[in-house]
Amino acid sequence: MAPVANPMQAALAAGRVQIGTWLNLTRNPAVLTLLKSAGLDYARVDMEHSSPSIETVADMAVLARALGFPIVVRPPEGSREWITRLLDVGVQGLHIPQVDTPEIAYTVTQAARYAPSGQRGMSGVGPHNDFESAADPLPLLAQLNQQVHVTVMFESAEAFRHLDEIVGMPGIDAVTLGPSDLAQELGVFGLPDAGRVIDEHRQRLIEAARRHGKDVAMLCQTVEEAERWIAAGVKIIAYASDVAILKQGFAAAVRRLRP
Repeated sequence: MAPVANPMQAALAAGRVQIGTWLNLTRNPAVLTLLKSAGLDYARVDMEHSSPSIETVADMAVLARALGFPIVVRPPEGSREWITRLLDVGVQGLHIPQVDTPEIAYTVTQAARYAPSGQRGMSGVGPHNDFESAADPLPLLAQLNQQVHVTVMFESAEAFRHLDEIVGMPGIDAVTLGPSDLAQELGVFGLPDAGRVIDEHRQRLIEAARRHGKDVAMLCQTVEEAERWIAAGVKIIAYASDVAILKQGFAAAVRRLRP
């Protein structure tokens, strides 16, 4: 039996925009069923700035595969150890922070896929291959390689100095930027000019992705912002987060109920 397909890979190949949200607070895997029922395409789980453990992510990954509703996980760092563990528990989408140089990008690509595309650590039968074994393992490994989706984050001026080298690297499927970290690094965080500066970098990223045939992911806090970037060619939208949606929804209700 073939390994479970990654719906995001097929949707992006067909040119369909993928709309998801960040999970920063919710740790109950059942939230994936809720998000799918709301019409979202995926969930992005944050392990860099939030509390989910590898056990929580492992539970989510198995349910995500069963639902056909992929999770994309941002690990604390793009090391071989984190990439190996996440992929082996069944995660198919990686969102790698702080990819500042081509060397870091190459390390990520090598850790994420088996030979000949990389040097991913070999594991046995497990969630990553749906507990399937094969007499001839090479076709199975090739199929598993096809299901992995890697997004890398540009969060520094150094990363943008290597823009085309990183974006064009084989094994990287999509690119994005971290607006807050990048603004802090550029010295504009909290200043009136921050929005303009970050948008200029977003546009540079979109243009580089277009040159190299890669997709772009973008965090959007409002529907209007998402519409703007979709019109600009972005195909992976992370709309707000569980924290933002809950706070805004309850705050709006309280404002009406407590005049």
